Amino acid sequence: MPEIEARGIVKRYGGLIANDGVDLAAERGEIHGVMGENGAGKTTLMSVLFGLQAPDAGELRLRGAPVRFRSPLDAMAAGMGMVHQSFKLFASLTVWENIVYGAEPRRGPFIDRRAARAAVVELAERHCLAVEPDASVGRLSVGVRQRVEILKALYRDARVLILDEPTAVLTPMERDALFAVLRRLAADGRTVLFVTHKLHEVTAITHRVTVLRDGRTVANLRTADTDAGEIVRAMTGRNVNLKVRKPPAEPGDTRLKAVDVTIWAPSGKRVVDRVSLTVRAGEIVGIAGVAGNGQNELVEALVGLRNPDGGRVEVCGRDVTDSDVAPRRAAGLAYIPEDRAAVGSAPEASAADNLAMGFHRSAPLASGPFVNPSAFAERGRALIQRFAIRIANERVAVGTLSGGNLQKIVVARELAHEAPALIAEQPTRGLDVGATEHIHAQLVAERDRGRAVLLVSAELSEILGLSDRVLVMFEGRILAEIPQETADEQNVGLLMAGRGAEAG
Repeated sequence: MPEIEARGIVKRYGGLIANDGVDLAAERGEIHGVMGENGAGKTTLMSVLFGLQAPDAGELRLRGAPVRFRSPLDAMAAGMGMVHQSFKLFASLTVWENIVYGAEPRRGPFIDRRAARAAVVELAERHCLAVEPDASVGRLSVGVRQRVEILKALYRDARVLILDEPTAVLTPMERDALFAVLRRLAADGRTVLFVTHKLHEVTAITHRVTVLRDGRTVANLRTADTDAGEIVRAMTGRNVNLKVRKPPAEPGDTRLKAVDVTIWAPSGKRVVDRVSLTVRAGEIVGIAGVAGNGQNELVEALVGLRNPDGGRVEVCGRDVTDSDVAPRRAAGLAYIPEDRAAVGSAPEASAADNLAMGFHRSAPLASGPFVNPSAFAERGRALIQRFAIRIANERVAVGTLSGGNLQKIVVARELAHEAPALIAEQPTRGLDVGATEHIHAQLVAERDRGRAVLLVSAELSEILGLSDRVLVMFEGRILAEIPQETADEQNVGLLMAGRGAEAG
């Protein structure tokens, strides 16, 4: 008998059918992978399982009995737990306060703080999830915060645990530690639903995997009897090249340069600590690092979204340190931002308008002071086709698109900019394997055409697969520069965690 089962789940949003008769069954003590392309229905299905959405048709069964969750509170009361990709923690509270919040032990009308703290310590020791109970959550690393989220679910005795993209911002060591925890939970008889885009993780950690495509269940595979290729074919309906293939780089002149760039936080801490780097024409330079180690602030200083407190930035030999975004773009810099919605697009504008931004004052999109709407539409249709963007037409507002298709809009516009230098920040975040393959191929093609590419990514496999040189960033500093031929997961991962700096 499955521990958790979904039968024929249907969920509609207006005319869109997100889940179209989805089936899923996970056994007690199983780590069960859930995979699918962007828009395949994974997030909707998990929302239904955890009571965030009510299905329009179909049935949920928990340990053989039909259940209907009106809210996540109902799901948690039935033994469900969920660790969201964006953690739901209070940064100002301690670890133990976050874990017991809403289910605190009482002594009369008061919270029994001693009992609550003791319960958290015992729970953490029992599940080998090392945390400091009195630490403020806002000061913890991402990996430790994730442990707090898992402990929060276990404190409520979750027998079924849903993890949504749980390794998105973890170092390889943190990922391996998480996998050890999940294996212990499964051995303890708990069921884990592991939602991810990362094929190597599914093959490494899961017992079975359910694959969704276009809102339907298309495969239920025993992991030991399958491989990454079969999973990808089930997801996409075609063969996908999982390995980045590129000829050796032929670097030319320097196109992007930073010299001793320094940024101070309001607290007085250096978030970017005298960083110097160069990116030459015809090469991809990757910046590896766990989120929150200064990469975002450095990129903002390079593209003109913030002024550095010290140092110098050059684009194609021109000092742009005191310039804002527009002059830097004019000097030859394109930018794929991490935040595709807030920074990279105008959600209420059409795809054609978004794809024209930055070009709209130049021919053929403009003639004198007037824009050319037909040229906007023609350009939009061409880029939509080139980047396989799933959209009804170029007139659709991009705010209605899935995250993956919105990302393709931003990438298409910036690659079409033909700028000599490109900064690509998390260019494939949230994308499925097919879209990732396409964008990787585009970045390599741009490199081979002589473009200088600075790649910033939390995906170590992406950094190692694409970069000709790897810079490792930790606590605002570049700890090491490693050539492609000697960069591997072990040495780069150690540096990402702040260890092995002496080797750099």
